Amino acid sequence: MSPSRSRNQYELEEEADYGPSRTQQRRDALAVLALAQQLVDLQPSRLAKLPLPDDVRHEIDVTRRISSHGAKKRQLAFLAKVMRRYDDDDFAAVRAELGENREKQRQETAAMHRLESMRDRLIAEDEAALSELIAEHPQVDRQHLRSLVRQARVEKDTPNKPPKAYREIFQLLKDLAQTDTSDDTAA
Repeated sequence: MSPSRSRNQYELEEEADYGPSRTQQRRDALAVLALAQQLVDLQPSRLAKLPLPDDVRHEIDVTRRISSHGAKKRQLAFLAKVMRRYDDDDFAAVRAELGENREKQRQETAAMHRLESMRDRLIAEDEAALSELIAEHPQVDRQHLRSLVRQARVEKDTPNKPPKAYREIFQLLKDLAQTDTSDDTAA
C-alpha cells in the first residue's frame, strides 16, 4: 500500500458529507416533539384551522383521548415519529401560526398588565390618574368612573367586601381600550 493511496482515501473521506451530527438530529427530534406537544395542547377549534396532514391529525386525536400519563407520553413520541416522516416545509405554516399566536398572546398580556396598572393608579392616586384617563378618553362617563373609584377604595379598606367595583373599573378600562383599537382599525 503506497502512502499516496492512503492520503487520497483520507482526502475523499474529508470531502464526504456525513449529514447532520447526532446532536443535531437529537435537537431536531426534540423540536418536533415540542411541536407535537403544542398541537396536542391546542384548542380543537384552532387546530382545525391549521394545515396538517390527515395522519398527523388522526394521531393528535388519539393522543388527546389517552388519559394515562405513560401511555400518553408514548403516543406523543409516536406522533412525533409520524411528523418526522414529513419535510420541515410541511410544518412551516403551522410553526409560523403558532409563533404568531405566541407573539399575539404576549401583546395581549402586556395590554392587560397596562390596564391593571392604570386601575391600580386610579385607586391609589386621587386626581392625576383620573384626569389623565379622562384626557385620553373624553367619552368616558366621569361621574360613573369617579363613583367606581370611590367604591373600590372602600372595598380595599373593607376586608370582607367582594371587589366588585375593582373588577368593574378593569372592565370599563378594557372596553375603552377595545373601542380605541376598533377606532384605529376603522380609520
